[in-house]
Amino acid sequence: MSAIDDRLGLVIKRAEQALIARKTAVLREFGLTVPQYAALLLLSTGDGMSAAQLARESLVTPQTMATVLTNLEAKGLIERDQSPLHQKVVVNRVTRAGAALLTGADAAAVRVERSLAAAYTDTERKQLAELLERAITTLTA
Repeated sequence: MSAIDDRLGLVIKRAEQALIARKTAVLREFGLTVPQYAALLLLSTGDGMSAAQLARESLVTPQTMATVLTNLEAKGLIERDQSPLHQKVVVNRVTRAGAALLTGADAAAVRVERSLAAAYTDTERKQLAELLERAITTLTA
């Protein structure tokens, strides 16, 4: 085993990249990127969010989220309105077309996640989740 084989960060990154690659492939059928899907999914859970909120929740930069939202709006999947609470804040909401597309896209993304989950026993899935949560806690402390 070489020194690079013992780098846990590389293994985690490879797993993340493999998951994103699979989701990218299935979401392509719906004309969505993974960040666009994530934004639609987040927007579908509430009564609208600002670009800043979406960027934080999606773990992307505000600039990336601005591009994502511009593209979703151009496709008619979201609408953007001035906030009634603050004139400088724009609230983003899923349109009916966006919600309809999200239904199929989310089902495809869930199939990818279930396929991954099926590679583990119930005990292994629980242990993997606990280990990853411990990694998150350690790295964000």
